[in-house]
Amino acid sequence: MFRVGVIGLGMGKSHAIGVQKVAAAMAEKGTDPSQDIPELYSLCDINKDKLRKIGEELCVGDLYEDYGDMLADPLLDAVIIASPDQDHRRMAEDALAAGKHVLCEKPLALTREDIEAIVQAADASDKAFMVGQICRFTPGFVRAKKLIDEGAIGELSYVESEYAHDYTAIYNAGTWRSDPLRNGVVGGGCHAVDLLRWIAGDPDQVMAYGTHKTFADVTPYDDTHIAILHFPNGVIGKVFCSISSRRSYTMRSVFYGTKGTIITDNTSPSMTLFTYETDPDHPDGKIRETQIPIDINSHNAAGEFEAFYDAVRTGRPVDTPAVEGANTIAVCHAIIASSLTGRPVTPDYF
Repeated sequence: MFRVGVIGLGMGKSHAIGVQKVAAAMAEKGTDPSQDIPELYSLCDINKDKLRKIGEELCVGDLYEDYGDMLADPLLDAVIIASPDQDHRRMAEDALAAGKHVLCEKPLALTREDIEAIVQAADASDKAFMVGQICRFTPGFVRAKKLIDEGAIGELSYVESEYAHDYTAIYNAGTWRSDPLRNGVVGGGCHAVDLLRWIAGDPDQVMAYGTHKTFADVTPYDDTHIAILHFPNGVIGKVFCSISSRRSYTMRSVFYGTKGTIITDNTSPSMTLFTYETDPDHPDGKIRETQIPIDINSHNAAGEFEAFYDAVRTGRPVDTPAVEGANTIAVCHAIIASSLTGRPVTPDYF
């Protein structure tokens, strides 16, 4: 067996279920007996009641309140770190030092110092380290990238993505997400930033503005940002991030090309593809609109874990190594810096 432990059972519960889904699918398919099947082997959370309840629900007997005790188990092969962002550095360093493969939730860390430490630890280790940039596994975004790569909308010209999420309940509850260091651009906007980096490449300049109206008495930082980005090959783009938006959660994203447009998100059952077609009856051409069915799976933890496990099993590089997560946060930090200074900023990549 390939034994996996999960640290942090908030978002970590989804990861734990994802491991079990991958294991079940492999068993049902009749995997080669010589290939290790993943096993959800252990769980860790400082909340004893939550730990016990989820352990019973998922039929996991090895339960830990201290992640160090979990890492000390020589039978454990890998860990999924789904703890608060503030804990990622020490847990990632400790897990790698203990000889475990690591899948770490986004954002990689909040500060540049912590990010640099994780990247260095991952580079120095012979174990796999992958950052959980979940948008790269979200069906609507995966399909959009495939269409773009296939040339369905021609050459990219403009890209945009938004992270609109109402954090009122989160702040009222006083959870770890309300930490003053956890600027919304880093904590949530990193989704939109990473998606555009995946589609269009690394922006070389960022210009951003912020406003602080809805959460003026709640957060020490702006609750809404808009950033204009310049990407390679003359592509331009926009990121909108609001943690105080009075609407349902969405990551609506649009990709414009010379021959068409894609509109998609992570919560809708379909995406829209517009294509420009020549037509003898329409001298100026005709726009065709196509609705493409999409599986709604905004947090495809099973797909993410499957990619991680396949990389470990085959020895190939992981899809999103530590430096990828680091460079996404480098752009987020550039957005924040630009909004504070009112000047364009070049991201300080790793």
